[in-house]
Amino acid sequence: MTLKSALIAATAIGAASPALAEWAPARPIEFVVASGAGGGTDNFARTIQSAMTRNEIVDRNMVVLNKGGGSGAEAFLYARQNAADPHKLIFGTNNVYLLPHVAQLAYSVEDLQPVAALALDEFLIWVKADAPWQTPMELIEAAKAEPGSIVFGGSQSKDTDETLVALIEQTTGADFKYIPFNGGGEVGVQLAGGHIAANVNNPNENIGQWQAGAIRPLCVFSPQRMAESAPVSGDMGWHDIPTCAEQGLDIERYQMPRTVWLPAGTDPEVVAYYQDALTRVAETPEWQDYLAKTSQTAAVLTGDELDAFIAENEAATVTVFEAEGWVAAAAQ
Repeated sequence: MTLKSALIAATAIGAASPALAEWAPARPIEFVVASGAGGGTDNFARTIQSAMTRNEIVDRNMVVLNKGGGSGAEAFLYARQNAADPHKLIFGTNNVYLLPHVAQLAYSVEDLQPVAALALDEFLIWVKADAPWQTPMELIEAAKAEPGSIVFGGSQSKDTDETLVALIEQTTGADFKYIPFNGGGEVGVQLAGGHIAANVNNPNENIGQWQAGAIRPLCVFSPQRMAESAPVSGDMGWHDIPTCAEQGLDIERYQMPRTVWLPAGTDPEVVAYYQDALTRVAETPEWQDYLAKTSQTAAVLTGDELDAFIAENEAATVTVFEAEGWVAAAAQ
């Protein structure tokens, strides 16, 4: 073989082979959770861990590490401290990009790389079963008639619940009193006991009280009704709850994404690896069971679609923050 033919043969072999091997994790993966054990984000991460293991989607051990301090900021600071580490997945919600607007923190959203959103948490207006209001507009008109007399409860201050109550006020001119509690479970108990007039809990946070007939939903803040389900209370299932827009409340959408992130600086091959793995998780029986049990809406978002959702959600929410005077000095 001549030198020229040998070079041609070698070039042909090289062209037929992949230039680079696909990235895969080389050591155990940390699932860094922006909530305490047992919280919604913790359940989200552990469901993904289980689905990846049982369906052999990821061939490495996965260890859950809870860092819920500072409403999740501890987890996001940890991402900054571990920049470009491909073995740390960060699990959060929209708190990743909203927290820096309301508090001076040691991280920014640029310290994280979005990977995927896999579900949307729905928000509903709930009232006590024997409350006089049958629609959200009746509740709102009552709040207009007696400003500050109707009490909404929610999880924490300047978080998703209080933001939604503020959005309702800004949209309608109603005036509610808002009382923060430690979590959605406590808020559900407070409503069932009649200590507050309403809340905006997620379905999973109020399902027990609804099943018991202690409370009832008025509407859901979604562009379409929730998925069909078996009856939850009496003969009423999730799909039977009207949207708030159907009921005349001019807020089409208020949903919280369940999100997965990497530390900033990770290679595109790493992002693509986890996007593929998470997309496969969304097709597993474990994930479908999780969605059914938590009454969340399936939504697999990656790439440009995820970026667009984040941009829209952040802009709309920050508008509420600005109207309420919540924006932190450093974020202005």
